[in-house]
Order: sequence, then C-alpha cells, then structure tokens
Amino acid sequence: MKPNRSPRRGMHLAAPRAAALASAFAPAFAAAFAAALLLVLAGCAQAPRLVAIEQLPQDHLFQATSEATAARAQAEADGLFAMSESMRAYAERVLREPGAWRDRRQSLIDALYLKTSLQLAYDAEATRTAAEAFEARAGNCLSLVLMTAAFAKHLDLPVNYQQVLLDDEFSRAGDLFFVSGHVNVMVGRFGPPLKGDDAQWLTIDFLPQVELRGQRTVALDERTLVAMFLNNRAAEALARGEIGTAYWYARTALQRDPEFAAPANTLGVIYQRAGHFEAAERALRFVIEREPKSASAWANLTRLLRTQGRHAEAQVAAARLAALEPHPPFHFYELGRIALQGGDAARARELLLRELRLQPQQHEVHFLLAQAYAALGEAPAATRHLGLAAENSPTRQARAIYAAKLERLRAVRQQ
Repeated sequence: MKPNRSPRRGMHLAAPRAAALASAFAPAFAAAFAAALLLVLAGCAQAPRLVAIEQLPQDHLFQATSEATAARAQAEADGLFAMSESMRAYAERVLREPGAWRDRRQSLIDALYLKTSLQLAYDAEATRTAAEAFEARAGNCLSLVLMTAAFAKHLDLPVNYQQVLLDDEFSRAGDLFFVSGHVNVMVGRFGPPLKGDDAQWLTIDFLPQVELRGQRTVALDERTLVAMFLNNRAAEALARGEIGTAYWYARTALQRDPEFAAPANTLGVIYQRAGHFEAAERALRFVIEREPKSASAWANLTRLLRTQGRHAEAQVAAARLAALEPHPPFHFYELGRIALQGGDAARARELLLRELRLQPQQHEVHFLLAQAYAALGEAPAATRHLGLAAENSPTRQARAIYAAKLERLRAVRQQ
C-alpha cells in the first residue's frame, strides 16, 4: 500500500511505496506535492468528475478518535510557524539587527546553518513543526523549511516555497511504502524590493547543491506546505498503526488544500486498512481522476480490487500501473535479498545493482550490497557501500548503526 508523505528528505508518502498511503513520507515524511489537474484544451469544457471532494470524508467511521485528534491536527496546522520562547531567545541573542552593510538573510543563514551555530542534522524519523525542529536541532527537509520560514518571518523577511522536481525516493514500514519528494524555501530581501535586483530572492536548501543544479522547481502555496505537513503526520500515524489518528490528520490536510491530492491517496489507504472498501475506492478514484499517472493511486487500487476478489478489474488496474512503473520499488532488492540468503552472492550483487540504478541513494540497497560484496570477498567495495548506506540513511539512529558497522569492518580489514 502506498501513502504519500510530503517532503521528507526533502519528502512525500506513497502507498508505501514516502506516498502510497496516501500517496504519503512518508515519513514521510512524504514529499508530497501539489496535485496536477487535468485540463482540456482552452475553450472546451472540462470532463465531468465522477467523485467529488465532499464525498471523501467519512467522519462517522472514526468517531472514537474524533474530538481530541481533530482539534490537535487543526492546532498543529495553525501553529506550524509559531516561535517558541527558546526560538525567540535565540533570535534576540544571535539574529540581532545586522548593520546596514549586511544582508539580513545572510545573518539568518549563518545563525541557523553554520556548523558553529545550531549544528542542525537531517533526520526523517518524524515530521516536526518549526518549534519542534528547533528544539531537536534536526528535521526532514519539510521541518527545516518550516523552521527557516518561521525565523525569516520573525525578521520580517518575505518567504516563498518550492517543490524541487527530483526523482522520488522510497522507504518502507512493514507493508507500507512511502515516496518522498523535496521542498526548499526562498527568502526575500528586507524592505521594499530593489528595481532590477536579480538577488531579490535567496534559495535555502538542505541538499548538496550539486544535486539541485539544473533541476526544475514548482512554486508551492503555503497552504500546500501545511497540507504536506499534515499528510506526513497522517502517514507516520498510519505506520504506527494509529488508524484513527491518521484519518483526522489526512482529513485536515484535505481541508487545508483541496487541490493537493496526496491526502486523498492517504485516505484511500486508511479506509482500506480499516476495512471500509467502498470509501477507499472512492478516495483512490478521486486521485486517479485528477492525477491519472499516479503510480501510488494505481498500486493502491490494484491491491484493493484484489482484496475484494475483483480480479478482472484488478488486472486492468495492474496493467495501468505496469505502464507507469514497470518494476515496483524494492523489486530487485527483494530478489537480491532472497539470492543472498540462498548463498548466491554474485546473483545478489547483480540484482542489487539493478535496484541501485532505480534508487541510487537508497540506504537499504547499499547496505545489502555491502553484504553481498563482503560475501564475495571484495572488501573495498563492501566498505564503500556501507559508507554510502550511512551517508544516505534518513535518520540519525540509522546513521549511527551504519557508522558503527563501518568502523568494525575497517578494523577487521586492518588486522
């Protein structure tokens, strides 16, 4: 199943393929981004929609968790950019009014992201509000965007948001797959804009610039960013098995930005998990009508139809999915894992390298590939991929585990 998680890495969620839940990502997490509307040629009428957004919420199915959880989701959405007392104190101490010679934006970047300052870490374990990211000194790209925007607003700097059109990244939690996208923030100059000023906006990103060079971006409304946060929270709750909580966060995300389709995909996964198949299909059809190339929605629908024994319809949906996604996430990884368990390390290496071409930054693939190389007696390659697993792992805990394994491997090689 695939929920969509909004920017996680940067992050998005898919039915657990960062957004299949909802298309969640998910963490997750995901990314997680604005739904593309199908438009016909100018002057022609738009094709009628079979599923209206008003048909998606089914509050009566989750009454047991309604009042407190719905209120919490609304409160978090309203307070995403709220400055905590510690943030205000930090701003007073470090972000003092810069001299006339200095760009206020540079003061912000220096105070937040120099290694001698906050020493922020990328961590996709959970999506955090601005205040939570500051207290943890860590967050996924969405959390760090929220925190940066909160400080920028405190300094009276204008902010804009962007989705960066990188390849989706995938993560898993049990049988849930999450697809993560990437977002960043643009900070404008303090005061009135200068005529002909090419440096009016400064982009602050949390990925190495080499990855972003030449990448296309799409402007995001702040309401979409808020919906991404809520959708990530829904995906993360779903991964914990908290279906009622997931519902109210996804529902709130849909309210905050009805044009953002990922929460509807998440709702489809939530309904299916709860055994409400009709509501699940309605939500997934809603996504497909608006995003006919959504692999997450097609994957979730295929699974739903098979669960109900509607095999002919499932076959049609599976064909549409195969056209969009010939090999599902982790397909070659699983084959490689089986080959390695069976003692065929050479075959495992071949399969894992194929998966790596599809997911070049997937830490699980690098880790298993390191094991395959170790089994083949190729220690330098094993060390290299174990290092890449640590470098690309989405959480501080995973990085620490990989780093410890890498140290032990290096110690053995030096004996």
